[in-house]
Amino acid sequence: MPIIEPAPWRHQYFDPVECPADLYIPTDDPEAWEWNPAHRWVFDKLQVALSQGLAAGPHGTAPPGFPVFSKPIMNFRGLGAGSRILRSADDYERHHTAGHFWMTLLDGLHVSSDVALVDGEAKWWRHATGLATGEGMFDRWTIHAAADPALEAACNAWIGRHLKGFTGILNLETIGGTIIEAHLRLSDQWPDLYGKGWTEAFVRLYRDKAWAFTDADRRDGYSIVLCGPWGRRYRHPPPALVQEVAGMPGVSSVQITFYEDKDPELHSMPPGGFRVAIINAFDLAGGEAAREALRKHFLGAEPAVNIKRR
Repeated sequence: MPIIEPAPWRHQYFDPVECPADLYIPTDDPEAWEWNPAHRWVFDKLQVALSQGLAAGPHGTAPPGFPVFSKPIMNFRGLGAGSRILRSADDYERHHTAGHFWMTLLDGLHVSSDVALVDGEAKWWRHATGLATGEGMFDRWTIHAAADPALEAACNAWIGRHLKGFTGILNLETIGGTIIEAHLRLSDQWPDLYGKGWTEAFVRLYRDKAWAFTDADRRDGYSIVLCGPWGRRYRHPPPALVQEVAGMPGVSSVQITFYEDKDPELHSMPPGGFRVAIINAFDLAGGEAAREALRKHFLGAEPAVNIKRR
Protein backbone atom coordinates (compact mmCIF):
# COMPACT_ATOMS: atom_id res chain seq x y z
CA MET A 1 0.00 0.00 0.00
CA PRO A 2 1.73 3.24 -1.13
CA ILE A 3 0.11 5.07 1.81
CA ILE A 4 2.37 3.61 4.47
CA GLU A 5 0.21 2.98 7.55
CA PRO A 6 1.79 0.70 10.18
CA ALA A 7 -1.41 0.14 12.18
CA PRO A 8 -3.63 -2.43 10.42
CA TRP A 9 -6.76 -1.10 12.17
CA ARG A 10 -6.30 2.15 10.21
CA HIS A 11 -5.90 0.58 6.77
CA GLN A 12 -9.69 0.96 6.45
CA TYR A 13 -9.22 4.69 5.81
CA PHE A 14 -6.68 4.30 3.02
CA ASP A 15 -7.28 0.93 1.31
CA PRO A 16 -10.28 2.18 -0.72
CA VAL A 17 -8.33 5.14 -2.15
CA GLU A 18 -6.51 4.78 -5.45
CA CYS A 19 -2.86 5.72 -5.07
CA PRO A 20 -0.05 5.39 -7.64
CA ALA A 21 2.21 2.44 -6.88
CA ASP A 22 5.33 4.61 -6.96
CA LEU A 23 3.95 7.31 -4.63
CA TYR A 24 4.84 6.74 -0.98
CA ILE A 25 2.94 8.78 1.60
CA PRO A 26 3.85 8.58 5.30
CA THR A 27 1.31 8.41 8.12
CA ASP A 28 3.83 7.73 10.90
CA ASP A 29 6.90 9.57 12.17
CA PRO A 30 9.73 7.16 11.19
CA GLU A 31 8.83 7.24 7.48
CA ALA A 32 8.07 10.97 7.59
CA TRP A 33 11.51 11.60 9.10
CA GLU A 34 13.27 9.36 6.56
CA TRP A 35 11.56 10.77 3.48
CA ASN A 36 11.86 14.49 4.32
CA PRO A 37 15.57 15.17 4.90
CA ALA A 38 15.30 18.90 4.21
CA HIS A 39 12.71 19.43 6.94
CA ARG A 40 13.22 16.51 9.33
CA TRP A 41 14.72 18.81 11.95
CA VAL A 42 11.16 19.68 13.06
CA PHE A 43 10.98 16.30 14.81
CA ASP A 44 13.59 17.71 17.23
CA LYS A 45 11.34 19.17 19.92
CA LEU A 46 14.18 21.14 21.50
CA GLN A 47 14.83 22.96 18.22
CA VAL A 48 11.10 23.61 17.79
CA ALA A 49 11.02 25.22 21.24
CA LEU A 50 14.14 27.31 20.59
CA SER A 51 12.81 28.40 17.19
CA GLN A 52 9.98 30.16 19.03
CA GLY A 53 12.18 31.87 21.61
CA LEU A 54 11.19 29.62 24.51
CA ALA A 55 13.54 28.90 27.39
CA ALA A 56 14.74 25.34 26.72
CA GLY A 57 17.83 23.17 26.93
CA PRO A 58 19.04 19.58 27.05
CA HIS A 59 19.23 17.79 30.37
CA GLY A 60 22.52 18.80 31.98
CA THR A 61 21.93 22.51 31.39
CA ALA A 62 20.34 24.68 34.07
CA PRO A 63 16.76 25.93 33.71
CA PRO A 64 16.26 29.57 34.80
CA GLY A 65 13.66 28.39 37.31
CA PHE A 66 11.04 25.77 38.09
CA PRO A 67 8.63 24.26 37.24
CA VAL A 68 9.61 23.26 33.71
CA PHE A 69 8.36 20.58 31.35
CA SER A 70 10.62 17.66 30.42
CA LYS A 71 10.39 15.14 27.59
CA PRO A 72 12.54 13.34 24.99
CA ILE A 73 14.14 15.53 22.35
CA MET A 74 12.77 13.05 19.81
CA ASN A 75 10.04 10.48 20.39
CA PHE A 76 8.81 8.19 17.64
CA ARG A 77 6.75 5.99 19.98
CA GLY A 78 4.18 8.70 20.70
CA LEU A 79 1.63 8.96 23.51
CA GLY A 80 3.77 11.32 25.58
CA ALA A 81 6.41 8.71 26.39
CA GLY A 82 8.87 9.93 29.03
CA SER A 83 7.28 13.35 29.59
CA ARG A 84 6.78 14.95 33.01
CA ILE A 85 6.73 18.22 34.92
CA LEU A 86 9.91 18.94 36.90
CA ARG A 87 8.90 21.03 39.90
CA SER A 88 12.26 21.62 41.59
CA ALA A 89 16.02 21.23 41.24
CA ASP A 90 15.79 18.00 43.24
CA ASP A 91 13.09 16.74 40.88
CA TYR A 92 15.33 17.63 37.93
CA GLU A 93 18.28 15.75 39.43
CA ARG A 94 16.12 12.70 40.17
CA HIS A 95 14.78 12.49 36.61
CA HIS A 96 17.90 13.58 34.72
CA THR A 97 17.81 11.51 31.51
CA ALA A 98 20.14 11.44 28.52
CA GLY A 99 18.36 12.51 25.35
CA HIS A 100 15.71 14.55 27.18
CA PHE A 101 15.27 18.30 27.43
CA TRP A 102 13.47 20.86 29.57
CA MET A 103 11.37 23.75 28.33
CA THR A 104 9.01 26.46 29.53
CA LEU A 105 5.92 24.97 31.18
CA LEU A 106 3.06 26.22 29.02
CA ASP A 107 -0.59 26.57 29.88
CA GLY A 108 -3.69 27.04 27.78
CA LEU A 109 -5.70 24.96 25.36
CA HIS A 110 -3.94 21.87 23.93
CA VAL A 111 -4.80 21.59 20.22
CA SER A 112 -3.81 19.13 17.51
CA SER A 113 -3.99 20.69 14.04
CA ASP A 114 -3.63 19.13 10.60
CA VAL A 115 -2.52 21.53 7.87
CA ALA A 116 -2.31 20.93 4.12
CA LEU A 117 0.80 22.72 2.84
CA VAL A 118 1.85 23.44 -0.73
CA ASP A 119 5.44 24.70 -0.89
CA GLY A 120 5.17 25.77 2.74
CA GLU A 121 1.89 27.65 2.29
CA ALA A 122 -1.18 26.57 4.27
CA LYS A 123 -4.20 25.66 2.12
CA TRP A 124 -6.46 23.86 4.62
CA TRP A 125 -6.69 23.53 8.42
CA ARG A 126 -8.53 21.29 10.86
CA HIS A 127 -8.25 21.49 14.65
CA ALA A 128 -8.92 18.92 17.38
CA THR A 129 -9.00 19.22 21.17
CA GLY A 130 -8.77 16.35 23.62
CA LEU A 131 -10.57 15.70 26.90
CA ALA A 132 -7.64 14.46 29.00
CA THR A 133 -8.37 12.15 31.93
CA GLY A 134 -4.87 11.78 33.40
CA GLU A 135 -1.86 9.50 33.05
CA GLY A 136 -1.61 10.12 29.32
CA MET A 137 -5.19 9.05 28.59
CA PHE A 138 -8.06 10.80 26.80
CA ASP A 139 -11.80 10.27 27.00
CA ARG A 140 -12.26 11.66 23.52
CA TRP A 141 -11.06 14.13 20.93
CA THR A 142 -13.37 16.67 19.31
CA ILE A 143 -12.51 17.45 15.70
CA HIS A 144 -13.92 20.93 15.27
CA ALA A 145 -15.65 22.20 12.16
CA ALA A 146 -14.84 25.78 13.15
CA ALA A 147 -11.66 27.55 12.11
CA ASP A 148 -9.30 29.11 14.66
CA PRO A 149 -7.99 32.29 13.00
CA ALA A 150 -5.73 33.37 15.88
CA LEU A 151 -4.04 29.98 16.16
CA GLU A 152 -3.72 29.66 12.39
CA ALA A 153 -2.09 33.09 12.15
CA ALA A 154 0.43 32.26 14.88
CA CYS A 155 1.30 28.91 13.31
CA ASN A 156 1.43 30.37 9.81
CA ALA A 157 4.17 32.76 10.91
CA TRP A 158 6.31 29.83 12.08
CA ILE A 159 5.49 27.74 9.00
CA GLY A 160 6.49 30.61 6.74
CA ARG A 161 9.88 30.88 8.42
CA HIS A 162 10.71 27.20 8.53
CA LEU A 163 8.82 25.02 6.02
CA LYS A 164 9.35 26.64 2.64
CA GLY A 165 9.56 23.85 0.07
CA PHE A 166 7.49 21.32 2.01
CA THR A 167 4.34 19.96 0.38
CA GLY A 168 2.18 17.54 2.33
CA ILE A 169 0.20 17.31 5.54
CA LEU A 170 1.75 18.86 8.64
CA ASN A 171 0.49 18.03 12.12
CA LEU A 172 1.13 20.60 14.84
CA GLU A 173 0.49 20.26 18.54
CA THR A 174 0.11 23.54 20.38
CA ILE A 175 -0.53 24.70 23.93
CA GLY A 176 -1.90 28.20 24.29
CA GLY A 177 -0.93 28.94 20.69
CA THR A 178 2.71 27.84 21.09
CA ILE A 179 3.94 24.88 19.03
CA ILE A 180 5.21 22.00 21.18
CA GLU A 181 5.51 19.34 18.45
CA ALA A 182 5.59 19.21 14.66
CA HIS A 183 5.10 16.08 12.54
CA LEU A 184 5.45 15.83 8.76
CA ARG A 185 2.35 13.65 8.44
CA LEU A 186 -1.37 13.62 9.21
CA SER A 187 -3.23 12.55 12.35
CA ASP A 188 -4.12 9.04 11.21
CA GLN A 189 -6.63 8.44 14.03
CA TRP A 190 -9.57 10.25 12.40
CA PRO A 191 -9.20 11.01 8.65
CA ASP A 192 -12.74 9.71 8.08
CA LEU A 193 -14.03 12.64 10.17
CA TYR A 194 -12.60 15.17 7.70
CA GLY A 195 -15.42 14.46 5.28
CA LYS A 196 -16.18 12.74 2.01
CA GLY A 197 -13.39 13.00 -0.53
CA TRP A 198 -10.71 14.08 1.91
CA THR A 199 -8.45 11.04 1.50
CA GLU A 200 -8.61 11.43 -2.28
CA ALA A 201 -7.51 15.07 -1.86
CA PHE A 202 -4.78 13.84 0.48
CA VAL A 203 -3.35 11.58 -2.24
CA ARG A 204 -3.61 14.34 -4.87
CA LEU A 205 -1.65 16.69 -2.59
CA TYR A 206 1.36 14.37 -2.72
CA ARG A 207 0.84 13.32 -6.34
CA ASP A 208 0.06 16.69 -7.94
CA LYS A 209 1.63 19.08 -5.41
CA ALA A 210 -1.69 20.92 -5.22
CA TRP A 211 -4.63 21.05 -2.82
CA ALA A 212 -8.19 20.66 -4.10
CA PHE A 213 -10.90 19.80 -1.57
CA THR A 214 -14.38 21.33 -1.43
CA ASP A 215 -14.90 20.62 2.30
CA ALA A 216 -18.64 20.75 1.61
CA ASP A 217 -19.87 18.64 4.55
CA ARG A 218 -17.54 19.97 7.25
CA ARG A 219 -18.96 19.27 10.72
CA ASP A 220 -17.84 18.44 14.23
CA GLY A 221 -16.63 14.89 14.79
CA TYR A 222 -15.60 12.84 17.80
CA SER A 223 -12.85 10.27 18.25
CA ILE A 224 -13.89 8.36 21.36
CA VAL A 225 -11.37 6.22 23.22
CA LEU A 226 -11.76 3.06 25.31
CA CYS A 227 -8.98 2.01 27.71
CA GLY A 228 -8.90 -0.97 30.03
CA PRO A 229 -6.54 -1.58 32.94
CA TRP A 230 -3.03 -2.88 32.48
CA GLY A 231 -2.12 -6.34 33.74
CA ARG A 232 -4.18 -8.54 31.46
CA ARG A 233 -4.18 -9.80 27.89
CA TYR A 234 -7.09 -8.62 25.76
CA ARG A 235 -8.68 -10.45 22.85
CA HIS A 236 -10.28 -8.96 19.76
CA PRO A 237 -14.08 -8.97 19.74
CA PRO A 238 -15.83 -11.14 17.14
CA PRO A 239 -15.96 -9.46 13.71
CA ALA A 240 -19.76 -9.56 13.86
CA LEU A 241 -19.73 -7.39 17.00
CA VAL A 242 -17.32 -4.89 15.46
CA GLN A 243 -19.55 -4.69 12.38
CA GLU A 244 -22.62 -4.22 14.57
CA VAL A 245 -20.98 -1.40 16.54
CA ALA A 246 -19.73 0.27 13.34
CA GLY A 247 -23.34 0.30 12.10
CA MET A 248 -24.75 2.06 15.16
CA PRO A 249 -26.34 5.50 14.58
CA GLY A 250 -23.83 8.31 14.16
CA VAL A 251 -20.78 6.02 14.04
CA SER A 252 -18.27 6.47 11.22
CA SER A 253 -15.69 3.78 12.03
CA VAL A 254 -14.34 1.44 14.71
CA GLN A 255 -10.69 0.66 15.43
CA ILE A 256 -9.55 -2.24 17.61
CA THR A 257 -6.20 -0.76 18.52
CA PHE A 258 -3.92 -3.58 19.59
CA TYR A 259 -2.25 -6.74 18.33
CA GLU A 260 -3.80 -9.85 19.81
CA ASP A 261 -0.59 -11.88 19.38
CA LYS A 262 1.76 -9.25 20.86
CA ASP A 263 2.59 -8.96 24.56
CA PRO A 264 0.71 -6.00 26.09
CA GLU A 265 3.89 -4.39 27.44
CA LEU A 266 5.33 -4.26 23.91
CA HIS A 267 2.55 -1.91 22.77
CA SER A 268 3.03 1.85 22.94
CA MET A 269 0.21 2.82 25.29
CA PRO A 270 -0.40 5.54 27.90
CA PRO A 271 0.76 4.67 31.43
CA GLY A 272 -2.77 4.95 32.84
CA GLY A 273 -4.39 2.25 30.73
CA PHE A 274 -4.29 -0.05 27.71
CA ARG A 275 -6.17 1.41 24.74
CA VAL A 276 -8.35 -1.31 23.22
CA ALA A 277 -10.63 0.62 20.85
CA ILE A 278 -11.44 3.94 19.23
CA ILE A 279 -14.84 4.89 17.84
CA ASN A 280 -15.02 7.74 15.33
CA ALA A 281 -18.46 9.33 15.17
CA PHE A 282 -20.32 12.40 13.98
CA ASP A 283 -22.76 12.13 16.89
CA LEU A 284 -21.33 12.19 20.42
CA ALA A 285 -24.15 10.27 22.08
CA GLY A 286 -24.08 7.64 19.33
CA GLY A 287 -20.32 7.27 19.63
CA GLU A 288 -20.50 6.91 23.39
CA ALA A 289 -23.20 4.25 23.04
CA ALA A 290 -20.90 2.36 20.66
CA ARG A 291 -18.05 2.63 23.15
CA GLU A 292 -20.30 1.27 25.89
CA ALA A 293 -21.11 -1.78 23.76
CA LEU A 294 -17.40 -2.49 23.37
CA ARG A 295 -16.71 -1.77 27.05
CA LYS A 296 -19.16 -4.50 28.01
CA HIS A 297 -17.36 -6.93 25.72
CA PHE A 298 -13.85 -6.12 26.95
CA LEU A 299 -14.51 -5.34 30.62
CA GLY A 300 -17.89 -6.76 31.60
CA ALA A 301 -19.03 -4.96 34.74
CA GLU A 302 -15.73 -3.07 35.17
CA PRO A 303 -15.54 0.62 34.27
CA ALA A 304 -13.18 1.88 31.60
CA VAL A 305 -10.14 3.53 33.17
CA ASN A 306 -10.14 6.56 30.86
CA ILE A 307 -13.73 7.76 31.35
CA LYS A 308 -14.38 10.37 34.01
CA ARG A 309 -17.53 9.96 36.02
CA ARG A 310 -20.08 12.55 34.97
